[in-house]
Amino acid sequence: MKIATFNANSIRSRLPIVLDWLATHRPDVLGIQETKVQDADFPREAFEAAGWHVAFRGEKSYNGVALVTREPPESVRFGFEDGGPADETRLVRAVVGGVAVVNTYVPQGRAIDHAMYRYKLQWYARLKRMFAAGYSAGQPLAWIGDINIAVAPIDVSNPAAHVNDPCYHSAARDAFLEVCAFGFEDLFRKHHPGEESYSFFDYRVPNAVTRNIGWRIDYILATPPLAQRSVACEIDLEPRMREKPSDHTFMVAEFGKQNGARPAPDSVPSR
Repeated sequence: MKIATFNANSIRSRLPIVLDWLATHRPDVLGIQETKVQDADFPREAFEAAGWHVAFRGEKSYNGVALVTREPPESVRFGFEDGGPADETRLVRAVVGGVAVVNTYVPQGRAIDHAMYRYKLQWYARLKRMFAAGYSAGQPLAWIGDINIAVAPIDVSNPAAHVNDPCYHSAARDAFLEVCAFGFEDLFRKHHPGEESYSFFDYRVPNAVTRNIGWRIDYILATPPLAQRSVACEIDLEPRMREKPSDHTFMVAEFGKQNGARPAPDSVPSR
């Protein structure tokens, strides 16, 4: 099984790159963030013509999430269901091949003295409650997406210069780790414990990819039943080197077969 994530920074602008990557790598599921398109204008037909299933929720010029799958996804749901802002264009979850997949576009935060940073911290707290209420660490579960945090110094170029950045500030890192305490393992770090590799490269930095100046803020995290099946997790830099790329690139994890065990079902109750 292959699970991948990609912040497209406009799905219509990046559609040729996405379709080419899908055709080459054939993941079972690709989570996309920042599609930046309202649902009526999402390029559904292009995905379906290429043989993919796609579930999406978006808004014009902002946010937007999607799940692209080889087989029809089950139990597709958008947004939070806790009585607060649903944020349906930042969160989609489903079951794919017996694995629960949660794809998130976590708020960036803007600045640590901004209201959106407080909202970001609240968002992590809501995720923590959502996982605790609806899932089990004993089931195969993947949390993927643009999570907008560099959790360790190795995950950002020149970390000393970013101590007050909303994607590296200590409060945000702690909030992210509190969600991870549910039982998630960072699969890239499992396979690359000391590697300084990044998934986001600022357009404003000349030759950022070749100079390896960036951030690792995109993640594939997994609970133990899924993490123990992980055989690889890679950042694919090639799409970021293309003409008119996203500022992010693809991350993909590969999983071996289960050892005779049946997959745990998604435990989220139906409404």
